[in-house]
Amino acid sequence: MPETNYDQEMAFFVDMQRCIGCHACEMACAECETNGQESMIHVNYVDREKSPQTTVQVCMHCEDPTCANVCPADAIHQDEFGVVHSANTSRCIGCSNCVLACPFGVPKKMEEAELMMKCNMCYDRTSAGKKPMCATVCPSQALYYGTREEIERMRPDSEPVNSFLFGQQEVNTKVNIMMPKGTHQLIIP
Repeated sequence: MPETNYDQEMAFFVDMQRCIGCHACEMACAECETNGQESMIHVNYVDREKSPQTTVQVCMHCEDPTCANVCPADAIHQDEFGVVHSANTSRCIGCSNCVLACPFGVPKKMEEAELMMKCNMCYDRTSAGKKPMCATVCPSQALYYGTREEIERMRPDSEPVNSFLFGQQEVNTKVNIMMPKGTHQLIIP
């Protein structure tokens, strides 16, 4: 494996309340050469009929990635740093199991390529000690890449949460969602 400068102290933080819907993250992601000019991050409206509030959807890089566990072709892998990579093009059979299984609804099947693609945390950049493209361009810092200490200092009334409860299933992730202080787990009934 090639040598990397991946800094394990660095983490990815998403603060949904700060998203202003500018789509700068999508544009920056689409410029990444490894994505084939496709954005692997998506800006969505929460309830467009009632509010202009938007939110970003990124891969949460689960500690035990369901997408990889259900892949019959063993095309999706998680590296030693916890980054869950897009499907290996030579192995992906385009079955969409990963798309259906992800509790966060992140993987997207690119129909024209018959291939699953998703955010890989700009591994080409983060493994070289740089920040992901989306986090470098986000004007509101809804997307932030830095240390836990930095984000706690910047947002003293918020708590980084990376534990989610989907019914009875607990999912722990590499990516953190900023929640009100004192929140330790996000429960999705």
